[in-house]
Amino acid sequence: MNGNISRRRLLTGSAVALVTAAAANASAFARHGAAARKPNILIIYTDDLGYRDLSCYGATAVSTPNIDRLAKNGVRFTRGHAPSATCTPSRYALLTGDYAWRKEGAHILPGNAPALIPPGKPTIASMLKGAGYTTSVVGKWHLGLGSGDLDWNGRIARGPLEIGFDYAFYFPGTLDRVPTVFIEDHKVVGLDPDDPIRVSYTDNISSDPTGREHPELLRMTSNDGHDGTIVNGVGRIGYMSGGHAARWKDEDMADTLVEKAGAWFEQTGSDPFFMYFSASEIHVPRVPAKRFQGVTGMGPRGDSIAELDWVVGALVQKLEELGKLDDTLIIFSSDNGPVLNDGYNDDAVQKIGEHRPSGPFRSGKYAIFDGGLMVPMIAHWPDAMPAGVVSPARIDHVDLFASLAGLVGQSLGRDAAVDSFDLLPALTGHALDGREYLIEDTSTNIAEESNLTRHSDSIFAFVQGDWKVIKPHGQPTSFHGNEIGNAPAPQLYNITNDPGETVNLAARYPDRTDKMLNRLEAILAGSRTRPQ
Repeated sequence: MNGNISRRRLLTGSAVALVTAAAANASAFARHGAAARKPNILIIYTDDLGYRDLSCYGATAVSTPNIDRLAKNGVRFTRGHAPSATCTPSRYALLTGDYAWRKEGAHILPGNAPALIPPGKPTIASMLKGAGYTTSVVGKWHLGLGSGDLDWNGRIARGPLEIGFDYAFYFPGTLDRVPTVFIEDHKVVGLDPDDPIRVSYTDNISSDPTGREHPELLRMTSNDGHDGTIVNGVGRIGYMSGGHAARWKDEDMADTLVEKAGAWFEQTGSDPFFMYFSASEIHVPRVPAKRFQGVTGMGPRGDSIAELDWVVGALVQKLEELGKLDDTLIIFSSDNGPVLNDGYNDDAVQKIGEHRPSGPFRSGKYAIFDGGLMVPMIAHWPDAMPAGVVSPARIDHVDLFASLAGLVGQSLGRDAAVDSFDLLPALTGHALDGREYLIEDTSTNIAEESNLTRHSDSIFAFVQGDWKVIKPHGQPTSFHGNEIGNAPAPQLYNITNDPGETVNLAARYPDRTDKMLNRLEAILAGSRTRPQ
């Protein structure tokens, strides 16, 4: 530990000392990794959290002391990237190490979609399981289940347990989609067999009231399609019958997930563990626990950020109580950028005040602009990482697969994690250089469809150095108040001088634009980006 203390003192000094210390400690970290016990690994993946939604990233309208503490005692990235500007594609890329645009149908999924990740497909979970880890997922799934004909009242597979997770406690889609139930391993939790579940995204197969027909029963009105079956006073996307005893209560979601995660931590014993904790916050409908309601001045969205901070603090506290915190690598980030009005009238727009969820970046969720893709990202590992580092390393969630494989000494097969780069020194704060380039995408498919072709519905960007080019795609549009970023002509931005992507330089630098677009097209036509 003395070496770690020395590193921390070095790395909290001047920028020159920071660079020098990071370079010097890369080899020290390699020695540590070769000799030490494999650490526990906890990925905390949040939903719709913006770059400046945390006080450690500059927010003043909401306080996040628990997340700030992770940043203070670890590494805070200023160029952490989500793989996509929407949830399902980012989660697919994180778990598989493959860009989601390679997978047909990897878009925002309905709650009854078939499984996107087939058994046998390498995932972070299966890779770590092969390295001796016990593995779990707790929280949001939204990667599909079954093979297209799922019976919610029987054994639910294919799902997390078929792709490397030993334990799973999760909800199938998103908070605003039916079915609004928890699944533990292969079974719906608390299901009454005399009240079987049926789910449809086309026909109202339920006698339960809907938000469309009975708005007087809603405690939160909707403005864009969230008017199906009412559960807990909230209209959802889709229709659900049955399963009344199993339906969740939104206010209890955070406590339930933290309790399940903590109980699993207690059972892991001395073996190294991996948990993918997929938080429900701050996705709509935003109905935090009563103790968080009204704690900020930004309404349910701000209160949900406060709840998220409590969730992180509770997980960290549990690890500390068990004596596991120092030996646990925690990676915290968000699946995409922020959105205010995402289908419910919850005062997020009216009460935003001076708060800017995307910080200096343009737009947010759904957008190819950096507001949709630049997200808060923090890494924390007291036993082997420096503290107080603010890292400019460019790192994408798709890189977690190869980086963690490098950490635990697992080699990758040719067809595993084809877009994931081993950036372990950057991830752990021992190097300040990250990716040479990035491929960014966002889907224009925001309907409940999952059968579109691989590239036809996506907007792509190529980022290298100071520059970002956006491939032409249709006419400019917006969704839920966020510009998508599509346009009929190329867009070129110097994102160092112009992080808000306000001045399109494509006409001024046509050669650079063409060169970057050509490289983007070559990558899209290929089958991998990670060297073989």
